[in-house]
Amino acid sequence: MTGIALPGSGAVPRVVVMGVSGSGKSTVGWLLARRLDVAFVDADGLHPPANVAKMTAGEPLTDADRLPWLRAVAAELAAAPAGAVVACSALRRRYRDVLRDGAPGVTFVHLDGSRDVLAARLAARLDHFMPASLLDSQLATLEPLDADEAGVVLDVGETPDRLAEATARRVTVAA
Repeated sequence: MTGIALPGSGAVPRVVVMGVSGSGKSTVGWLLARRLDVAFVDADGLHPPANVAKMTAGEPLTDADRLPWLRAVAAELAAAPAGAVVACSALRRRYRDVLRDGAPGVTFVHLDGSRDVLAARLAARLDHFMPASLLDSQLATLEPLDADEAGVVLDVGETPDRLAEATARRVTVAA
């Protein structure tokens, strides 16, 4: 997991910036998409209203709640002809498998950080439906990338610009 290997020359980048809430997925994903000149999709915007209501109430989503959402995320990623960057938690291997099945060639950028850093970021948020109370649930659910999964793990201690730039260089070099 030292770099992002895209399948074949001329392949379009299909990148999922993943991690728990507060890791900076949306910010880094948007910056990365700008650098790659591809579409950016925040998967939070694809949640059905029932999922948003559950999370707003502090209830963790079940796998049954997530499956239609993950399929919608994969469809968005696959439908982008020039490639795309998607910010999506993708916490479990089986969730990433759904994304890979629906959007072959997807690679993952896992934004990882300590619970203290993530909790501080969540506490500073004012405009998100995901309450800080669900952080521990997300951390317990998180399955790091396996060695056979295309992707890289980056420390959220770096600035979003540095994370996006480092990832863009890897994607550009691999393409």
